[in-house]
Amino acid sequence: MTNTLYFGDNLDVLRNDVRDGSVDLIYLDPPFNSKAQYNVLFRSPRDDRSAQAGAFMDTWTWGDEAEWCYREGMKLGGGVARYIDALRSALGESDMMAYLVMMAVRLAVLHQKLKPTGSLYLHCDPTASHYLKILLDAIFGAGNFRNEVIWKRTSAHNSAKRWGPVHDALLFYTASEKYTWNPVYQPYDESYTSAFYKYTDDSGRRFRVGDLTGAGTRKGESGVAWRGHNPTEKGRHWAPPRKFPGGERVPETVLKALDYLDSIGRIYWPARGGVPGFRRYLDDMEGVQIQDVITDIPPIPSQGIERIGYPTQKPIALLDRIIRASSNEGDLVLDPFCGCGTTVEAAQRADRQWTGIDIAIHAMKVIEARLGENFAKRPKYKIEGIPGDFESAKRLAETNKYQFQWWANYLFNPHALREEKKGMDRGIDGELFFPNGPGRPWGRMLTSVKGGEHVGPAMVREFAGTLRREKAEMGLFICLYRQTKEMVREAAAAGIADTVHGDIPKLQIVAIEDFFEGKFPKLPPLEHLPSAAFSTSRRHAAAALPLIPDPSQPELPLSFIGGKGRKMQGIHFNPVMVRDKREAS
Repeated sequence: MTNTLYFGDNLDVLRNDVRDGSVDLIYLDPPFNSKAQYNVLFRSPRDDRSAQAGAFMDTWTWGDEAEWCYREGMKLGGGVARYIDALRSALGESDMMAYLVMMAVRLAVLHQKLKPTGSLYLHCDPTASHYLKILLDAIFGAGNFRNEVIWKRTSAHNSAKRWGPVHDALLFYTASEKYTWNPVYQPYDESYTSAFYKYTDDSGRRFRVGDLTGAGTRKGESGVAWRGHNPTEKGRHWAPPRKFPGGERVPETVLKALDYLDSIGRIYWPARGGVPGFRRYLDDMEGVQIQDVITDIPPIPSQGIERIGYPTQKPIALLDRIIRASSNEGDLVLDPFCGCGTTVEAAQRADRQWTGIDIAIHAMKVIEARLGENFAKRPKYKIEGIPGDFESAKRLAETNKYQFQWWANYLFNPHALREEKKGMDRGIDGELFFPNGPGRPWGRMLTSVKGGEHVGPAMVREFAGTLRREKAEMGLFICLYRQTKEMVREAAAAGIADTVHGDIPKLQIVAIEDFFEGKFPKLPPLEHLPSAAFSTSRRHAAAALPLIPDPSQPELPLSFIGGKGRKMQGIHFNPVMVRDKREAS
């Protein structure tokens, strides 16, 4: 079995590439961010929306895909179809209903992929958790619901007219009654240990005093006197532990067991007399078994070492706990919305096999960088779904123009990528920075990606104007099909770039059709940069670079690193070319 990252729609990947009954554990955290304005999810597409709500609607909104998912859900029949139909009657063609039908189809397919001993954890927030539980009950069977696990995801949240929302929910289901479960322990709370482990022996070890007797009288050795103490007089009997933490077993007979425990210092003798007890040492205890309310795993701090830029990034400790509880070494863990790869990293650390799926090419790049940086020996895995020839690139352009833009940008290792909606990209899809000689400011190269068939000289001329407006030294105009003679003339009219790296055209056209035939643009040398260089809040670090919006600020749902600039804009770093600002400080 090979660890695999899949770039593509998770439903297609699950149906075509993941074998039924092959997965031991599924964790999914679908893109449904609690920071969004959820009230708009109950409106129909005809209602007015703010700009922020419109961005969220790009992911879950009623349209052809939602209608298709609804029909697919109805084909499932049984309780699933009845619930879906009832929910549509209640919620109408709302964004919430679009989210639910898309999830219903995916959850049904995920259920098919689980082994009989497998488990699924769905991470969500209270806005949709009750609807999702209804769907999961219908798909898995209500009897296979195990827990609603509550994770306190933030310490406090000020809300003017409601209780502060500080938790997420994880819905835990299993494929059958016989499922993998490993006891996992968490440290005792300090208030508990202070109250109960209040004794200390001569070596400084903390312990509490446990009872050596049990309720009721018994005949035989358990009811006779030992060292002057007769439990029968108090209506009890001797009940020494037969095994204590560390796995050491004591003699089978009661009196020999008591003598043995005393010989190794496990009997506590009260200073003023009284019934002896058993010393339970704190460092022998494994901790308390995990509970369904998680308060000991904090969210990732905004400047934490673990944070890599996703607003919805979850702590690796949370995934580690789930993986260790519900899978064994060598088992296969699947995350169909793998995002920044926390599940992938946690599975790798726990010696599990893993499969991650995401529809964003940026996620693939983030995970590649993460696996390369966080392991001394780079894990072995393969990536599927990224275009490897012109035909696959053309299919990507036809099915997902935004991801085609990101993929095409990544071919040339940009430092930053732009994500701007509704015609606000101002002709810029990516940015590259290069050293331009001693005493000179860094050079700036912009990219513009066009994936359609109707690309002509007017678009090249417009991009040349963008380079002049932005005062950029160079530009790459990336198109899918081979350029025309008129397009070449427009590019040549832009002249030669003002750089110290020889005669490089100011505007170069790169056709993906040519790229796969080994024809590449002429680029200046590129260097890795600290992300602090992009921040207006660190002008001393940014002095050599054009000032752009602060990329450390959270952006709309589903973005990774946002900006303070124009609405609907996100600035994203290439994790391979831009080092985190914590490393630069």
